[in-house]
Amino acid sequence: MPPVTIVAAQTTHTGDTTAGPAAVSSGEFRGLTGLRIVAAVWVVAFHFHFTPSPGVTEVVGVLGPLITSGALGVDLFFVLSGFVIAHTYLDRLGPALHVGDTARYVWARICRMWPLYALVVSLFGLWLAARAGWGHDDEIAFQAVQPVVSGGEWLAQLGMVHLWDDAFLDGASWVGPTWTISAEWLAYLLFPVAALGFFRLRNLPAGLLAAASVALMLPIAMAYLSSGHPYYPGSWLVRVLCGFGAGVLMLLAVRRLHGAGRVAPERVRRAASVLAWAVPLGVAAGLWFGELLGAGRGGAVIVLFPLVVGALALADRGPARVLSGHRAVYGGRISYALYLVHIPMFEIYWVAARRFPELAPDTLLGQVLGLAVLLGTVPVAMAAYHRVEEPARRRLRALAPVAPDGGSRDGGSREAAPRGSGPHACSPLRPRRRGGVFRPAGRPVPCPKPAPSGQAVARPDLPVRPRPVPGLPGPRHAATPHRRPTLAAALVKARTRPPAHRVADIERAIGVRSTILHAGS
Repeated sequence: MPPVTIVAAQTTHTGDTTAGPAAVSSGEFRGLTGLRIVAAVWVVAFHFHFTPSPGVTEVVGVLGPLITSGALGVDLFFVLSGFVIAHTYLDRLGPALHVGDTARYVWARICRMWPLYALVVSLFGLWLAARAGWGHDDEIAFQAVQPVVSGGEWLAQLGMVHLWDDAFLDGASWVGPTWTISAEWLAYLLFPVAALGFFRLRNLPAGLLAAASVALMLPIAMAYLSSGHPYYPGSWLVRVLCGFGAGVLMLLAVRRLHGAGRVAPERVRRAASVLAWAVPLGVAAGLWFGELLGAGRGGAVIVLFPLVVGALALADRGPARVLSGHRAVYGGRISYALYLVHIPMFEIYWVAARRFPELAPDTLLGQVLGLAVLLGTVPVAMAAYHRVEEPARRRLRALAPVAPDGGSRDGGSREAAPRGSGPHACSPLRPRRRGGVFRPAGRPVPCPKPAPSGQAVARPDLPVRPRPVPGLPGPRHAATPHRRPTLAAALVKARTRPPAHRVADIERAIGVRSTILHAGS
């Protein structure tokens, strides 16, 4: 799924951030970042369970629908993305549609999701082309519908629009799960317009917003209850729009529950911490007991996903504390890379197991190799994150123009917390000229990084001394090359003057006054 960095989710409608005991640190909502690795591992386990290995069969026999329903992790990603994108950009894009803000928002999303995606799709496209040219059958990918490999299709894959003209997701993507990249890219492009409507719902009661968020998941849940799966013509569009919209509405509900303070009320945090335990347990129980109604019926628990995200957004203990730990947060960082690389690795393993009898999944060597491939997806994802995803994102961000308001280049990445918050926020010192007078701006500017000891630092954030305006007299106390600042000199003189309340001075003043009065009489 496209990476969306969770930034200060516990925020009031005025933009203030809070750092809860476990969930928020340095402007980032760590609990939701940790939730990303849970969703990614769920999807990876679901895809690997198709390996015809005795060991995999035994694990699936024990965990049952907790593994076979792993496709629901995609919908959890959709809800997370809507929540976080709304938190980061709704206040900026919601009041009115501006070309500049929209362009910066779109560029920020491209910087996040495209570089690693383009690399993985291109490399795997070469693999598919090799299988098409030198393979022994017509199957080039482990998909029900075989993808088309051509130059035009490669451009569509790179443009992330390959799913838009397909009613079904099967065979639309070279890398099977990347249909979600195309679907979510469409949701990202629609968000600036949708934000105009969502922004005007921000003052509705929290209960109504939360109920609407859950209600948006009902079309998908009804598909699971009726047929056991959500696959019908255009179902991918319903899944992404409903999930994304549910996330946006849950963000509005969380803001209403958070209140006007920098920290959510204790009763809210306590109730959210209880829900953060109860709702995931309800999801697991619903998956198990839903199978009693029929295969796949447990997928109706998808209606609880907005509650999972909302509870973790407000909780400060329990699962929120676990998911905000360093390991879970780092897992959330690499979750996008893990989502992209795992299917190419699995497909190469499956081809090798089919081609070489000694690597067949039912042999000991084949099972050991399969386990190594499954675990190996993590270090490969780590390397992809550190070597490709992050460096490419930083370089692409450097190409974007700085926002006129002094904001960050991407408008909402992990490195840039909301305005006025975070450890590097300074006082509003950038000067503006209004009516011939320079006044400080109303927005904060970033502090420069501290320089090594003994080294001078340039301070572009400090106000510049205003130049005299032609035709207007300068202030009487202004310093010139030939005149000292009179006001400053007077203040210094007054400060160094002996105090007039000393007894001798008082007696002298009384004597002078008496002499004058006597002489006048």
